Amino acid sequence: MKILLYTEFEKQIGKSGLGKAIRHQMRALEENNIPYTTNPKDDYDIAHINWYGPGSYHLAKKAHRMGKKVVYHAHSTEEDFRNSFKFSNAIAPLFKKWICKCYRLGDHIITPTPYSKMLLENYGLTNISAISNGIDTEFFQKDEKLGKEFRKKYGYKDTDKVIMAIGLYLERKGILDFVKLAKMMPEYKFIWFGYTDLKLVPKKIKEAVTTKLPNLIFAGYVEPIMIKSALSGADLYIFPTLEETEGIPIMEACSCRQRAIIRDIPVFDGWLEDGVNVYKAKDLMDFYNKIKGVLEGNLPDLTNEGYKVALTRDVHKVGKELVEVYKSVMELK
Repeated sequence: MKILLYTEFEKQIGKSGLGKAIRHQMRALEENNIPYTTNPKDDYDIAHINWYGPGSYHLAKKAHRMGKKVVYHAHSTEEDFRNSFKFSNAIAPLFKKWICKCYRLGDHIITPTPYSKMLLENYGLTNISAISNGIDTEFFQKDEKLGKEFRKKYGYKDTDKVIMAIGLYLERKGILDFVKLAKMMPEYKFIWFGYTDLKLVPKKIKEAVTTKLPNLIFAGYVEPIMIKSALSGADLYIFPTLEETEGIPIMEACSCRQRAIIRDIPVFDGWLEDGVNVYKAKDLMDFYNKIKGVLEGNLPDLTNEGYKVALTRDVHKVGKELVEVYKSVMELK
């Protein structure tokens, strides 16, 4: 069988978590010796579609007309569309109708977690598998030399306690709480990696990103090697996100054996456990107290248990699960 990996607007989304997921799909196919193409004009047996734009919708329709199979990857839900860009909440119900229309074109739907699968099933969708987007645990390994280079690049002293976060400039990602924590905790350094064009976000997000504090840096988009460097050199990773379909950055943090505090939201239930492999915080003050507890040495180090979680979502394992879905779809009549 030959797979068409089709991603509309690939250049625009290449720097996001979705871009990483697509690169992992390519690697998974290569490692399992399954031929693939990214050109829809080539011949193929299964169209694996990663986006929900009009081009993706029409390609799925065309694939069916040609007698091809379609696997639709549901990376997005109405819930994680809310609190993102300007007017996102107002159009969220329409967005839900549209993505359902797209996803129904799949002979099979893949989504990253049991939580996102549950949301899709509540939309009335069926034939869904929960398969992680995966993490390259061979790449995301703690590297002390890179960690020192990270601290030097951003002007941190050895004695500074550095708290990092990763995400687009979206309210949903918890960026407002991140800035509030920086204001509340001047004794610590805060740095946020990731970027969104400020023309696309509400005024309060622009104001947060342009906040001038001596202990706060918005570093913008950086290449994966710098994320690895930061995870190796920071003292704590926090993930104040309010909604996710999976959350690749927490897997990267766990793989680098970085201490982590995440928001206590449903997507993490069942695989990330408070006080076992990460710490969870319910609100701003809970983050404040847990940060203090971790950085002042009053809470146990959970990084070895966190690393075990990352291994369960290694890209090699994900590849085998994808192949099984492709095989089952090929057998459909």
